[in-house]
Amino acid sequence: MIESGTEQAAPLKVFDILFGVAVMGTVGTLIGIIMGSGIMPIASGIGLVLGGVIGFMGGRRFLVSILTGTLLGGALAWLIAGSERISVGAGAGAAMGGFLGVQISMLLDMRAAKKAASEAS
Repeated sequence: MIESGTEQAAPLKVFDILFGVAVMGTVGTLIGIIMGSGIMPIASGIGLVLGGVIGFMGGRRFLVSILTGTLLGGALAWLIAGSERISVGAGAGAAMGGFLGVQISMLLDMRAAKKAASEAS
């Protein structure tokens, strides 16, 4: 028996939401650490909510770019400044990864639209 599209999409939607919660929750926690312990629960909560919404809307490429930026920024800060600055580097890397992810996604969408337009004509 063939499953309908919604039955196939449900596990992927749940994965995207959980992936978003994990990535953005981590970024929120890193920002909370940088800003101070009093703001950490608020920053973590906002990150969790935003991650769930982004995952629900299907922003997997965006989340992957943030995750990559977080890992590379943390690793670079660890190599340059030592282990006490990993959270600062990871937070900055997440911001850069998000910015670059939006730009790359926009360029890929424009390329796909041009390709679809040329195939249609």
